[in-house]
Amino acid sequence: MTARTRVLGRAGQYLALLAYLVFLAFPFLWLISTAFKSPRELGSLHPTWIPRHPTLDNFRQAFDEQPLLHAGLNSLIAAVSAALIAVVIATPMAYVMARHRGRLATAATGWVVVSQAFPFVLLIIPLFLVLKNLRAINSVGGLVMVYVVWSLPFALWMLNGYVRAVPAELEEAAAVDGAGRLRTLVSVTAPLLAPGIVATALFAFITAWNEFFFALVLLKSPEKQTLPVVLTHFLGAEGVADLGPLAAAAFLATLPSLVIFALIQKRITGGMLAGAVKS
Repeated sequence: MTARTRVLGRAGQYLALLAYLVFLAFPFLWLISTAFKSPRELGSLHPTWIPRHPTLDNFRQAFDEQPLLHAGLNSLIAAVSAALIAVVIATPMAYVMARHRGRLATAATGWVVVSQAFPFVLLIIPLFLVLKNLRAINSVGGLVMVYVVWSLPFALWMLNGYVRAVPAELEEAAAVDGAGRLRTLVSVTAPLLAPGIVATALFAFITAWNEFFFALVLLKSPEKQTLPVVLTHFLGAEGVADLGPLAAAAFLATLPSLVIFALIQKRITGGMLAGAVKS
């Protein structure tokens, strides 16, 4: 392969990546543009990327029409609780599956794969009946239970891969140095799993934060509804959207996920085994 061919191939890869990024960013950029447009611009037959007369009226109207702060707090409580509980449960399970392979671990892996194939519609009736018996319908706590159950299989699968990437020789070396099992897990294995735990928690958080179907079915009281459900209230009786306030509210709803990801992206992409060499 000549140098010219390599350069052209690399340029083609970058162009394809750029096109993919533009494809992904287009809806979000258009959402931002819509959120700052006046009603006159929103009704224009010739839409523009950049608002001619940017305004914050859509944001003020969104907060006046719907309880966005309260709904956002409900979503935050549900998402953070589900992420923490899922990680706490999945981490020891993933360690056991990765270190003690056998029929049980194989069956658990199969359960993880199969569970992801079930659509929401098939699960909502059994979940509703279970939560009804537990008197957890129309409560954020019941919704957290559903989110934990739903995100746990994939969280377990993710952490299983991270545990397998940690060399067992590091734990054996710690045992030779006199460290017990608990000390080894806390001082050696857990720090190396930190990027995986953070990534898994982020996945569980975003899944719960953006979830709509379960929240719509299980939460009936307006004061307990989450942010994705409240966003549907910007639709009129005939399905006509109040586009400006809806775009403003949707833009605000996307910010927490973006901010959290921006804050911890270095933790996720950092070398998982950095500094793991025994001195």
